[in-house]
Amino acid sequence: MAPVMAPWSPFGPHLLLVLLLLCPPLPLAQAHRFSALNTTFNHLALAPGRGTLYVGAVNRLFQLSPELKLEAVAVTGPVFDSPDCVPFRDPAECPQAQLTDNANQLLLVSSRAQELVACGQVRQGVCEKRHLEDVAKLLYQAEDPSDGQFVAANAPGVATVGLVVTAPGQDLLLVARGLAGKLSVGVPPLTVRQLAGPQPFSSEGLGRLVVGDFSDYNNSYVAAFANAHSAYFIFRRRGARVQAEYRSYVARVCLEDTNLYSYVEVPLSCQGQGLIQAAFLAPGTLLGAFDMGPRRAQAALCAFPLAELDRSMEQARRLCYTAGGRGPSGMEEATVEYGITSRCVTLPPDSPESYPCGDEHTPSPIAGRQALEARPLLQLEQPISAVAAVQVDGHMVAFLGDTQGQLHKVFLNDSQGRVYHSQQVGPPGSAISPDLLVDSSGSYLYVLTAQQVDRVPVAACPQFSDCTSCLQAQDPLCGWCILQGRCTRKSQCRRAAQPNQWLWSYDDSHCLHVQSLLPAHQPHQEQGQVTLSVPRLPTLALDEYFHCAFGDYDSLAHAEGPTVACVTPPQDQLPLTPPGTDHVTLSLAVMFEDVAVAVTNFSFYNCSAVQALEVAAPCRACVGSLWRCHWCPQSSRCVYGEQCPEGERTIYSTQEVDIQIRGPGACPQVEGLVGPLLVPMDWESRLALRVRNLQHFRGLPASYHCWLELPGELRKLPASLETMNGDEGLIYCQAQQFHLSMAQRELLVPIYVTRGKGQRLDNAGTLHVTLYDCSAGHPDCSYCQAATGRLGCLWCSHGQPACRYGPLCPPRAVELLCPMPSIDTIEPQTGPPEGGLALTILGSNLGRDFADVQNAVSVAGQPCSPNPSLYRTSARIVCVTSPAPNGTTGPIQVAIKSRPPGISTQHFTYQDPVLLSLSPQWGPQAGGTQLTIHGQHLQTGSNISAFVGSQSCPIKEPVCPETIVCHTMPQAGPGEAVVRVVFGHAQRTLLAIPFRYTANPQLMMAEPSVSFRGGGRLIRVRGKDLDVVQQPLLSVWLEATAKVQAAGAEPQELRRSCRAPASAPQACVQLEGGLLQCSTVCTINSSSLLLCRSPAVPDEAHPQRVFFTLDNMHVDFASASGGQDFLYQPNPRLAPLSREGPARVKAGNILDVEGEGLNLGISKEEVRVHIGDGECLVKTLTLTHLYCEPPPQAPQPANGSSTLPQFVVQMGNLRLALGPVQYEAEPTESAFPVEAQVGLGMGAAVLTAAVLLLTLRYRHKSKQALREYQKVLVQLENLEIGVGDQCRKEFTDLMTEMTDLSSDLEGSGIPFVDYRTYAERVFFPGHNGCPMQPMFQGPGEEGHHSPVRQGLTQLSNLLNSKHFLLTLIHTLEKQPTFSQRDRCHLASLLSLALHNKLEYLTDIMRTLLGDLTAHYVRKNPKLMLRRTETMVEKLLTNWLSICLYTFLREVAGEPLYMLLRAIQYQVDKGPVDAVTGKAKRTLNNSRLLREDVEFQPLTLRVLVGPGAGGAAGSSEAQHVLVRVLDTDTITQVKEKVLDQVYKGTPFSQRPAVHTLDLEWRSGLAGHLTLSDEDLTSVTQDHWKKLNTLQHYKVPDGATVGLIPHLHNGAAVSLSLAQCCPSKENIPMLEDGEEGGVRLWHLVKGTEEPEGAKARRRRSSLRERERERARAKAIPEIYLTRLLSMKGTLQKFVDDTLQAILSVNRPVPIAVKYLFDFLDELAEKHGIEDPETLHIWKTNSLLLRFWVNTLKNPQLIFDVRVSDNVDAILAVIAQTFIDSSTVSEHKVGRDSPVNKLLYAREIPRYKQMVERYYSDVRQSSPASYQEMNSALAELSGNYTSAPHCLEALQELYNYIHMYYDQIISALEEDPVGQKMQLACRLQQTAALVENKVTDL
Repeated sequence: MAPVMAPWSPFGPHLLLVLLLLCPPLPLAQAHRFSALNTTFNHLALAPGRGTLYVGAVNRLFQLSPELKLEAVAVTGPVFDSPDCVPFRDPAECPQAQLTDNANQLLLVSSRAQELVACGQVRQGVCEKRHLEDVAKLLYQAEDPSDGQFVAANAPGVATVGLVVTAPGQDLLLVARGLAGKLSVGVPPLTVRQLAGPQPFSSEGLGRLVVGDFSDYNNSYVAAFANAHSAYFIFRRRGARVQAEYRSYVARVCLEDTNLYSYVEVPLSCQGQGLIQAAFLAPGTLLGAFDMGPRRAQAALCAFPLAELDRSMEQARRLCYTAGGRGPSGMEEATVEYGITSRCVTLPPDSPESYPCGDEHTPSPIAGRQALEARPLLQLEQPISAVAAVQVDGHMVAFLGDTQGQLHKVFLNDSQGRVYHSQQVGPPGSAISPDLLVDSSGSYLYVLTAQQVDRVPVAACPQFSDCTSCLQAQDPLCGWCILQGRCTRKSQCRRAAQPNQWLWSYDDSHCLHVQSLLPAHQPHQEQGQVTLSVPRLPTLALDEYFHCAFGDYDSLAHAEGPTVACVTPPQDQLPLTPPGTDHVTLSLAVMFEDVAVAVTNFSFYNCSAVQALEVAAPCRACVGSLWRCHWCPQSSRCVYGEQCPEGERTIYSTQEVDIQIRGPGACPQVEGLVGPLLVPMDWESRLALRVRNLQHFRGLPASYHCWLELPGELRKLPASLETMNGDEGLIYCQAQQFHLSMAQRELLVPIYVTRGKGQRLDNAGTLHVTLYDCSAGHPDCSYCQAATGRLGCLWCSHGQPACRYGPLCPPRAVELLCPMPSIDTIEPQTGPPEGGLALTILGSNLGRDFADVQNAVSVAGQPCSPNPSLYRTSARIVCVTSPAPNGTTGPIQVAIKSRPPGISTQHFTYQDPVLLSLSPQWGPQAGGTQLTIHGQHLQTGSNISAFVGSQSCPIKEPVCPETIVCHTMPQAGPGEAVVRVVFGHAQRTLLAIPFRYTANPQLMMAEPSVSFRGGGRLIRVRGKDLDVVQQPLLSVWLEATAKVQAAGAEPQELRRSCRAPASAPQACVQLEGGLLQCSTVCTINSSSLLLCRSPAVPDEAHPQRVFFTLDNMHVDFASASGGQDFLYQPNPRLAPLSREGPARVKAGNILDVEGEGLNLGISKEEVRVHIGDGECLVKTLTLTHLYCEPPPQAPQPANGSSTLPQFVVQMGNLRLALGPVQYEAEPTESAFPVEAQVGLGMGAAVLTAAVLLLTLRYRHKSKQALREYQKVLVQLENLEIGVGDQCRKEFTDLMTEMTDLSSDLEGSGIPFVDYRTYAERVFFPGHNGCPMQPMFQGPGEEGHHSPVRQGLTQLSNLLNSKHFLLTLIHTLEKQPTFSQRDRCHLASLLSLALHNKLEYLTDIMRTLLGDLTAHYVRKNPKLMLRRTETMVEKLLTNWLSICLYTFLREVAGEPLYMLLRAIQYQVDKGPVDAVTGKAKRTLNNSRLLREDVEFQPLTLRVLVGPGAGGAAGSSEAQHVLVRVLDTDTITQVKEKVLDQVYKGTPFSQRPAVHTLDLEWRSGLAGHLTLSDEDLTSVTQDHWKKLNTLQHYKVPDGATVGLIPHLHNGAAVSLSLAQCCPSKENIPMLEDGEEGGVRLWHLVKGTEEPEGAKARRRRSSLRERERERARAKAIPEIYLTRLLSMKGTLQKFVDDTLQAILSVNRPVPIAVKYLFDFLDELAEKHGIEDPETLHIWKTNSLLLRFWVNTLKNPQLIFDVRVSDNVDAILAVIAQTFIDSSTVSEHKVGRDSPVNKLLYAREIPRYKQMVERYYSDVRQSSPASYQEMNSALAELSGNYTSAPHCLEALQELYNYIHMYYDQIISALEEDPVGQKMQLACRLQQTAALVENKVTDL
């Protein structure tokens, strides 16, 4: 009996795909992941060979593809059950039963039977069998299971493990489980069960591990494994008597032992650790993860060699068989365990060998006492929950999953392990399941947690872009392939077997580097040889070479061992030395092909540039530089080489050795000034300088000059040389007076010496003299007298009193005493009575030093103590006031001895400040609150500071007499704090009103998270305690250009005065570091809601950070919005309503405004559209259109400046005026006076009578034609007005439908076909997806044809020879009988055969394309790639299809699918003739239904689910609403019903329409089967009309059901569509004759039956003329339906072409690579015509791939494409073709209607194509290495490419057909002879022909 399950939706598993598996979107970095909402995963299983994954979950079983795409799902619960009840039929048998979740306990794959074994926890753990290809198909479930069929533990916390083992003739199930529940006590812990037979899963007659009392041992199983001979079970248990604590064990059973006689177990011990938690059986080793032991580490990994494990078990078995379990010492080392009566015995010594798997008489179960011990290889901090391992190239890599969701990759080397990579895979805190699986290729690891399944690469070698990162990753599976220049696995490096070719981080390998370079640099004028030493340089073949790349210059290299020699570039190939430098450094790379093997830097120096860098010391710079530059002193030149010209001494570089005259010390130079160093102004002084090494000038006579660099002047003074001893001397400059135009106290003036005509001597150091002016900086007498004595300055009263140099002042004018002090200002002018205030006095003659003023200051009669550190000579005194009574006032007095006192005009006042109140009285503890303190006399003193509690409150504003404003600082926690203000040393406290710190505000949600750059979008921010913030801001940091900063940043706010109102915060302010901060002030709506407007962002600025400022708190937008960053979109662009004059509007019509990017940053509800003072209600907003409904009456202009109202769109801050609007006036009554009306009427009557008399004779003839013409005009006018409105309404409806479709797609996904199907459909079009059948189909044939397989393998190897393959292709294409069809077929076979070698296939294609280009260049290059006539053209098609498959799925697939669904939806909304195929809604003129067919939409209630086929009253059936038309045929209705019921299911998995009947159900018993033809069909004049819903009078809302089609009384199977259907298909309804009767649906065909023709002949001539005229004029009106359809679909067409031609995302590397190659071909053949290149690129990509995909969406989607949809796609594809051509698109009145439809859009599409080509050309080039890497990845990704052997077999058939010609071509070719290609082909043929002969 089936389990009693809870009521579930009857839609079946297909609906579950839509409703249950709405997985959250994944980040881009996560390549493959599967999860299901509200579902917990338990187990994971992998089908060997197939790669399909199966996930056992609570209440579900999922079937996944290797890429983790959902393929099928089965529902397994919840179930009415109780662990205390055996499985029951009637719920009354188990009163305690309740709805119980069914967790999966065991999930195993039986490969032989192609079955999935799944055991749940409910119904006592019974199991079921399901189909491997579709888990939804249940193959077996016990209706009334016996207790022998209770398999799994019925408690979720108790583990069950198992194995499917192959026994002779059958598969058996070995299951081990723990103790769970009272009913499971009798179930043995280990059983052998049958999988087939009458009672699957029963253990009757098979082995059981008999246990005395299971609870004594309480086995807890960890894992089960099997190798070729044995099965192993890893578990933990305790002992009944002698062993109270738990220990870890491993048990072994022979695979052929169905009675468990061979059961042996031994303990496992990982030194110092606890119990085993996870295990894995690696080749030759059992890996076990143990939990925490006495040490601090949380987990450890131990390895137990399998040989030692088996040896330990054999020892225990031998002792128990032959020695009674006693060891040599007499101790018990083996026993019979689990409390049974059997004991160890003493059998003959050969018993273990005689009975290797035990027998009835041997003791069992045996338990060894001696533990197998191992030392930990590795210890981790987190407990390990899963272990897996792979062995590659003799190295073992383990994968450890821990309980926190982390995956650790471990390299097991000798006796230790090393974690080389850890990554978070599952959610933090979610343990990784023990089911850690490696796929069959060893490339990916499947990781299961409770929430998700992840596919993780075993080795991520390609992510390391350079050698250093590759080796530093320490990944043992990765190494650096030197000559390929990439990080690869060893198997992917072609020369890895050769030494020094593949570097491995564990071999102490180092990346290749240039160890030495000789010479290390070179002068740029010389071209020479450079020798590089590169240790471990790989050895190349004889015909291979290295080359050196100096930047862009290549030179051939000569390599001998590690030494590489190459020639440097000539001077004209070097870049110029950059200004300000003396050398240019280039990258020097040793290259192999285009791979850099080793790289260093090489410098080319320029000695003349060295000299120019240091003007003050050119010689010292020259010889002291890094380069070998020498100095020629007489010619003042810096040269390279050995020496200067003959007759001139040389000062050599410091790099030279063994030469005396070298280095900077040998240069002629000025060492310094001898005197004087201080030179007074206006006084004649003579300067002397010490020089050295002037002997290098060889005593040649020359003049010397001193040069002084005065401000604005270079002063030249004659000088003389006086030689002293040796190489030293003195130069004296001519005496000179100095004057400066600007007064300066001191001025440092640089000085240098020249010889002869400007030959400058080096300055050994910085050389200058100091000019000083006594009058500068000494404004008064005190200053002058305080000046430094060595300057000799005196106060001189001669003329104008001033400070002068002593000798310049007459002796009698020298003043020795200074005037009395003068006080200018005092600051501050108030202070507290307590004193202690620092008072600043500014003036002149305030003393020469501090001693003069120390006791000389009084304030208001009170002494004031000066501060010595703040005193400034003569100009400033800062003193501290003494206490005085409140209100004391008076002047300041400074009395310096020997002089009268100075008295200030300003008075100082002592006043008492008072604090009264503060506002606000609370703020957040984070601080930042602007606090205002109110009081009296607050402007007391200048040193005022405020405090809140112990925290300072910085004063930000000027202090006013009655207010102080400060900003609070952060506080540790909420609470109250006292406010105090300190005035100097006086303190005032506000005790009565404390400030209260509140909890910080919290932001919980902020939305929306996108805005236009114009800003102004309303952002709603929700949170807590938001009202404590004083002024919340929304801010953005911008990285802006100088132009934006200048325009956007306002000047810093000036300090406001006390009476001025507070200014609003600035919109944008400049920050440090060049950032600009723009902010808007938020409105506090309540304590939980802020309303903010997004700040405006200039176009050139780049937003860096968006955040909220809540006083002192800064909260990133992403933190407030749950991780969603704020995004700025470009401002929308709207087109004017009318290009010419005002736009005309008719009341009631919808206005359509076109634009770009309209909905990227705003929603429909936020847009405001105004027409004058009225509002235009926005109905729909899309990316490119805005639709709004204008006011019914013409509104008034918003301002009086214009007569017409303006159309204005407001989007946040953006206000877009689109021009004036004029309403079309309604007909109104005449306003003429009655008299004027009568006069006008009489005049009109007379005129009308005259006209009538003149036209009376023509009236009779034209009356009928005029009536018809006017009728047409009226219809045309009405249609022209209505077509615009119809387009807008249709588009609005369509967008609603597409929104619903998008929601559906989130669950089911787009129905892409898998890669295998895609490749077959592209490679072999027209083969129904079944291009080839398997080779060996008969039983046993495989063994008879192993020679054939061997031969085909040899053929595959032959194809890998480029020379053979090219010879084969050229030979076949030369054969006259080798047709175009054969060429395409053979090219596709090659694409399959070489699919795993795409790099090689690409190379072949490049070669063939080069040959094809050479062929067409001689003829007409514009014709190349126009058709698919050669093999290379078909190869190019296939190559593009392979490379762009990912782009199709990830980028272009979605808009293309949406276009397809939009077309289908629009077509279905109108009637479609089932016979002629014509439709009311189409884009194709030939498919247009021109007749006006009346129809009504109906909504049918379709019964689906279990009750759909039964009685009408079945309660289990559910209803689905389906929209149909009453004119639909029954087949059309069934198709629409299937589309709706199976809308989440791929078309190939749906029932075929002909296998179902439509049944109309009315009432309780009314069932009527509807069909297209039956006895009620109407037949008239040999015309039979197909039955429709209208014919059966089916009402709106009727209930129908789909039932199996009855054929001869038997139901047709509801099987899904097969991969390869038979060629006999149910025929479509055709306009054919059956027994003289012709079928029709909506309109009759053009040919009529004889009876109708006879009546036609009898009709009157006038009737026929009238019908002919109507047929000619009226149907053209219906062509507006094409325009309506086109306008409705326009957005989807645009989106599709935009996805194809957009370069906003990276261009597919294959496209860039192909276009670059075509550019190379054009350049190689001298083709400069851009039109030719455009044609090549169009023919190769757009027409060859994209047009084919547009016209045939079934290549990539699993969908039904009707004839009408196909016809519409053909029109769109033709439009794309027209847009891709370079010729001008001309249309005229005679052009086809289909061409006229898109005449306006084609120029715009042409621009898109040209811009696409231009952008691709300008993008960074795709290197050969990058392309090869991408191709290698593609080869690995698509390992499921179909039919490799079959492709080789068919390839051989072609070879066999032209065998002689191919052999001749190979034998005649010299290279073929050398490679013995003909001989190898003959050997291949001999093997393959064996198969042909047998057949």
